[in-house]
Amino acid sequence: MKPAARRILHAGIFLVSLTAAAGAFAHAHLKQQQPAENAEVSVSPQQLTLGFSEGVEDKFSGVTLTGPNGSAVATGEAKRSPDNITQLIVPVKQALDAGTYTVSWHVVSVDGHKTKGQYRFSVK
Repeated sequence: MKPAARRILHAGIFLVSLTAAAGAFAHAHLKQQQPAENAEVSVSPQQLTLGFSEGVEDKFSGVTLTGPNGSAVATGEAKRSPDNITQLIVPVKQALDAGTYTVSWHVVSVDGHKTKGQYRFSVK
């Protein structure tokens, strides 16, 4: 193989590997939430808002809210914000008593990658 052809081949392989590496990091990571992680709120939230690093598919995503005693709290279905495909909005169907709550989430990003996690907040 001629040196010029070899350089072109190596450059092509390098570019393909960069593209593949960038795709490997394309997951929806939780970037912001309301109530915020470790926040102490004085008023029971009417909804949870989770903002991700990229668009999410609400049909394949979900959020659960667990109360201080470990029991599930009634919430509505997680829906993508009509104005922002990176946000999930989850209605909270009941007033939350004082205590610490755990939000557990799982999402599928618009490119098909799955991620999950959890965070906590407290109600005074």
